[in-house]
Amino acid sequence: MVKRSRQARRAASGEGAVLSSPYIQRKLPFFDPLDEGDLAKIDAQVDWMIENIGIAFRDDPVALDIWRKAGVTPQGEGGDLIKADAQWIRALCAQAPSQFTQISRNPERAVVIGGSNQVFAPIYGAPFVRDLKGGRRYASFDDFEKLVKLSYMHPNLHHTGLVVAEPTDIPVSKRHLDMVHAHLVLNDKPHLGAITEKSRAQDSVDMVEVVFGKEVMDNNVCIMANVNTNSPLLVDRVVTEAIQVYSGRGQAMVVTPFILTGAMGPVSTAASVAQAMAESMMCCAFAQLVRPGAPFVMGNFLSTMSLKSGAPTFGMPEPVISNYVIGQMARRLSLPLRCGGSLTASKIEDAQAAYESADSMHSTMLAGSNFTLHAAGWLEGGLATGFEKLIMDADRLGSYQKVLSLGLETDDNAFARDAYEEVAPGGHFLGSAHTMRNYQTAFYEPKLSDSENVESWEENGGKDMRLRAYERWNAMLEQYQAPPMDDGIKDALADFVARRKSELPDAWY
Repeated sequence: MVKRSRQARRAASGEGAVLSSPYIQRKLPFFDPLDEGDLAKIDAQVDWMIENIGIAFRDDPVALDIWRKAGVTPQGEGGDLIKADAQWIRALCAQAPSQFTQISRNPERAVVIGGSNQVFAPIYGAPFVRDLKGGRRYASFDDFEKLVKLSYMHPNLHHTGLVVAEPTDIPVSKRHLDMVHAHLVLNDKPHLGAITEKSRAQDSVDMVEVVFGKEVMDNNVCIMANVNTNSPLLVDRVVTEAIQVYSGRGQAMVVTPFILTGAMGPVSTAASVAQAMAESMMCCAFAQLVRPGAPFVMGNFLSTMSLKSGAPTFGMPEPVISNYVIGQMARRLSLPLRCGGSLTASKIEDAQAAYESADSMHSTMLAGSNFTLHAAGWLEGGLATGFEKLIMDADRLGSYQKVLSLGLETDDNAFARDAYEEVAPGGHFLGSAHTMRNYQTAFYEPKLSDSENVESWEENGGKDMRLRAYERWNAMLEQYQAPPMDDGIKDALADFVARRKSELPDAWY
């Protein structure tokens, strides 16, 4: 039997391997379940909603003035309901690029978002963390930094997001400064900026400009921001001000309707998909009014709920179908798509978490999500970031990456004719020249899965995957080294953070 060297085993498992691309360049065809007739019905429903139901743009007089200057008169009792010609809205959406590049401070880690490209990013927004030894607790900045480091180090995560966990030991008014600063200095992959308040969005853009410089930022997407509409049919000030800051600076916006069907949308999947399309398209059109050609990513986060208790559910068949359909609709609009990833309502990394996360992530993969937030680490309906879950999910992302980027190879090497000429009937291929040429890359070898016999497993302590993941992330942190950063830029960034903190009062809400 062929024995692999330690270096070869590490390369095959993804640890220390040199990736051919810092993001996935998809070769697998998209899964498009709807025919032209059904797609046209959804288009008609979207247009009907835009023209007859409308979307409220609330609590932002500046946003309403932007609509008025474009020739749209706000309607409704509150004077904030925007109804518009659907074909005009579609024409505005067509101004957004079908794909764009988000650069990073390490040029080799830039990602292309849109087209046939796919990017995986970790969980976003959880106030709690959980690990095998520390249990469930409010996240601290120490937890946050560890999660940023792990996201930076893992080869199957291409982007580090922003709020990998909410650092609740820092005042809300200053939290964004520490989070963006950590992503910039502890990591050199692309990341997101803050959106919760206009000045925090502006701080994020300004900090990135300190690192990249004005001229580079004038001509490139250096940062993205992700924000949710307040479904149903409501775009609040947080969304419109974030668009004004990021789109106005030529940076990319991801706007995602967060629809629990049965609560923030009808129980029927088709209606909720059309509602999500209408909400997102109106935000895309608004971004183009702010700045024509501003990069925009259409988001989708449809989930079901228990109609008995009202609790959100994940990994169910209806959201799986919505992912497939929204993928078709986004490509129909030539807009990049964002979907959720490894989602689960489970509280720990158990069988429920595995099943729900796998179904959610697999549909996201096949649907063609260009930017997948929550691809790793999600627990408890998004309330908790699991340290073990982050590593377990990211381990599985490597298999999705291989399926998407390689598919079935059909070159001369793949058909292995020389191996058949070498191996006699009844022989084996383990020692053949073809196997020796390909053994480092032939199969994806998960880092955490144990495929040895039960005797070997027991001799090594009988560890389950949670324990193996716990040991893995702790070992990774011991090996962490910060990516290099120019001392002058690092000092300027620290000065910016210190100055802004001195200007802001502590606020915990």
